[in-house]
Amino acid sequence: MQVNLDIAALRTLVIGMELGSFAKAADRVGRSTSAVSAQIKKLEEQAGAPLFRKSGRGLALTDAGEVMLDYARRMVGLNDEAAAATRGLDMEGWIRLGLQEDFGEALLPQLLGRFARAHPKVRIEARVARNTELQERFDAGQLDLALLWNGNPDAEHTGERLASPRMCWIGASALPWQPGSGEPLPLIAFDRPCLFTQAATAALDRARIPWRLVFTSPSLNGLWAATAAGLGINIRTPYGLPGTVRVLDAKAAGLPPLPAIPLMLLMRSGESRPLADRLATMMREHLAGTVPPVVATRATLASRPGLDGLARVAAAPADRHAAGTPAA
Repeated sequence: MQVNLDIAALRTLVIGMELGSFAKAADRVGRSTSAVSAQIKKLEEQAGAPLFRKSGRGLALTDAGEVMLDYARRMVGLNDEAAAATRGLDMEGWIRLGLQEDFGEALLPQLLGRFARAHPKVRIEARVARNTELQERFDAGQLDLALLWNGNPDAEHTGERLASPRMCWIGASALPWQPGSGEPLPLIAFDRPCLFTQAATAALDRARIPWRLVFTSPSLNGLWAATAAGLGINIRTPYGLPGTVRVLDAKAAGLPPLPAIPLMLLMRSGESRPLADRLATMMREHLAGTVPPVVATRATLASRPGLDGLARVAAAPADRHAAGTPAA
């Protein structure tokens, strides 16, 4: 017999994981915590496997739970896309979108394709650039939405933090430097001030590791090419990495840990922009469903009756290979 998964239950699962609490998810979906518990139990029955397992004092997602969550995100997103498409065929207008370079190739094709199918009469003008330019254009009213690193809290807009991935050391298959060799660490960086380079050099200075710039470029593609060629080590997050490079095991490479960096979605405050709001919602859904490969996926649930509490996953990603405002 064919099983039809309950979209409402799948939505509750997704919201509970994103909010870090099934109690908060209950408020969001307008249900009691006992009703939410019943939804999760129903999902387990439909899946034919437990979605959670005991982990210390709480619970964690099983392998089946992780698979269910991945499909739930896609199914809920497709459901909402279908609903928006039938309601939004007559919506007209245009949106000006700005994206940080890390998300240009990874986000634009899928996201804009989905949006165009749902709203064929809406025109999108997209600009892929670095933080400083995006911030300036947003503050000048030239962008309706902007996705960038470490938004300026003093600007007259509201910024929503979508994630806080940890910066990573990025290299090719062969490490072009050996710890303890006495040689400076070869760094690859933008040719202008950069949040990532500043954080990396500060961490190296604290660890008393000498470094030198061996390659600079005005574009991210140039940095990826130099990194893949083994000229030096780059610093980014797990988002948008090309297949020619990898996240390095900092401890094994003798490198210091790096801090997390906020990923901000900027929207103008105090204005009703239904098209921008819809695109922003699709961006949140897309990013939630494309967790970087080095981010831990097992969430721990607080040990409370009815699965009404969910402890937050650590904001900083774990490396699977291992146990003025500057631009980015």
